[in-house]
Amino acid sequence: MRKEDTIDFHIKWTWHAISRMYNIYAGQNDMTMSIGYVLLNIDLDNGTPATKIGPSIGMEPRSLTRMLKSLEEKGWIYRQVDENDKRFVNVFLTEEGKEKRNFARDGVRAFNHTIRKVIPQEKLDVFLEVIDKIKEVVDDRTEDTRAGLEDLKKMETVH
Repeated sequence: MRKEDTIDFHIKWTWHAISRMYNIYAGQNDMTMSIGYVLLNIDLDNGTPATKIGPSIGMEPRSLTRMLKSLEEKGWIYRQVDENDKRFVNVFLTEEGKEKRNFARDGVRAFNHTIRKVIPQEKLDVFLEVIDKIKEVVDDRTEDTRAGLEDLKKMETVH
């Protein structure tokens, strides 16, 4: 099978093109796509627990920690220990961070507006239905793989 005949090739290729586009856009404002996603996932009014940001955008904890440190050094965010539970740290946007977040939001909105102008809503609805089904299949396969690995580990301990 040629790579062009696989579904994952088209998903990955398209995602890389979108990522490049967002990084070019974000670069105009001393940002990256990843920074934009982090800023977009911080609640404007109440802040967001640091532990909730990474999973919502698929970022590993170590990468998120480095990024939050960098954003704090730039003065775009600040961290505040939860008064009720000192184990939790909430992340808040500074005024400059809110401006950067708005810039990222505008880029996402512009891209989505362009896509909606070019692709009819009926086709987008089908696309979203298909991509959700693909994600469901991937999640199921991931769980099956984990279960299979657990079975192998059990078998290893028996022998």
